[in-house]
Amino acid sequence: MTVTAWLAVAVFLASYTLIATEKVHRVAAALGGAGLMLLLHATDGGAAFFDEHTGIDWNVIFLLLGMMVIVGVLKQTGVFEFLAIWAAKRARGRPFRLMVLLILITAGASALLDNVTTVLLIAPVTFLVCERLALPVAPFLIAEAMASNIGGTATLVGDPPNIIIASRGGLTFNDFLVHLTPLIVVLIVVFIGLCRVMFRRSFTYDPELAAEIMALDEREAIADHRLLWQSLAVLAVVMAAFVLHPVLHYEPSVVALLGAGVLVAVTKVTTEDAIREVEWPTLVFFAGLFVMVGALVETGVIAQVSQAAAQATHGQLGLTTMVLLWASAVLSAIVDNIPYVATMSPIVADLVQANGGDGPAQVLWWALALGADLGGNATAVGAAANVVILGIAARNGTPISFWQFTKYGLIVTATTVALATPYLWLRYLM
Repeated sequence: MTVTAWLAVAVFLASYTLIATEKVHRVAAALGGAGLMLLLHATDGGAAFFDEHTGIDWNVIFLLLGMMVIVGVLKQTGVFEFLAIWAAKRARGRPFRLMVLLILITAGASALLDNVTTVLLIAPVTFLVCERLALPVAPFLIAEAMASNIGGTATLVGDPPNIIIASRGGLTFNDFLVHLTPLIVVLIVVFIGLCRVMFRRSFTYDPELAAEIMALDEREAIADHRLLWQSLAVLAVVMAAFVLHPVLHYEPSVVALLGAGVLVAVTKVTTEDAIREVEWPTLVFFAGLFVMVGALVETGVIAQVSQAAAQATHGQLGLTTMVLLWASAVLSAIVDNIPYVATMSPIVADLVQANGGDGPAQVLWWALALGADLGGNATAVGAAANVVILGIAARNGTPISFWQFTKYGLIVTATTVALATPYLWLRYLM
């Protein structure tokens, strides 16, 4: 590697250390790292702000912005209070039952929507129901972020890396359903079992609070019925457009911004009220992170690491699959899985062709998808949903530290990737 590449690695590791240790605010660490990357010419203005592969992913930024505005308007209707009471009553006030319900809702929604949108919608409900039952909110938020990453792995539209993989590999929506969904169903069941163990100290049942919840009428929580129906209509159209992306060819960010604009235009909600719920620090943190990772791509660091892993397998399909699965999980825990997959997918395409193209070699695409998507659970910055959850938690006065998330994430990632290993081997390599 060049001197610039080594300097880029040093800057990234220093910034990542500051984020992990929380010596400085994560936004300051990300922006400082991005500034140093530009100062060292590891990247430049054109690559950082305009390049599709090495710059800020504006689709992610504006998707988040649009959905945050929509959620901000929805919050004023009282629908989140309605859902919180409904969920608590369904669980009969039992904390673990409540977590299972929220996990299943989050995982299911993430299979049809992108995982960031899902956590934006489910987080306000979680805060309200935990407040009602006097439960610590952090375990529930962490579980939801991880459930969104696992559930999103099941479909083409569930996780942004899958869209990149489908485009490069010529894979369809049904391909993901057939090859990944069966495993994801098993992983969700296992994940629920892990949550029962990892968060067991948080499941304190209070019969009096449960009785108070059961006595409530969730319909009384709706504050503005007209605004609710307007918001739900816009949200339904936005969700349909997300699912129909392969047909309509509108980027999710465009759909989210159009939905937010229409919602503000047709309702009595003021612009100030609409943007009050926007997590500006989260958006800025993403921008800085994208610039830093883009610099690693620009200097060839990520490509060299990926190619070294591929060359170490000596063309053996089984070994290549296992190395790709675990290397993707490790690297996606360190850098966001979107730029990682964008960098790795051309290499995997070459490996697929070298192993005969269609047929057994397609397992390499599933190894990349599983490694990148499940590996995103390992750390607080491994996936977009994780960063969003941490931002929401901090905004609501219940901050979740990097290590508080990561100590659970490492367990979940190691377990789910370990289960994916025999699945890939037995189904495709025997």
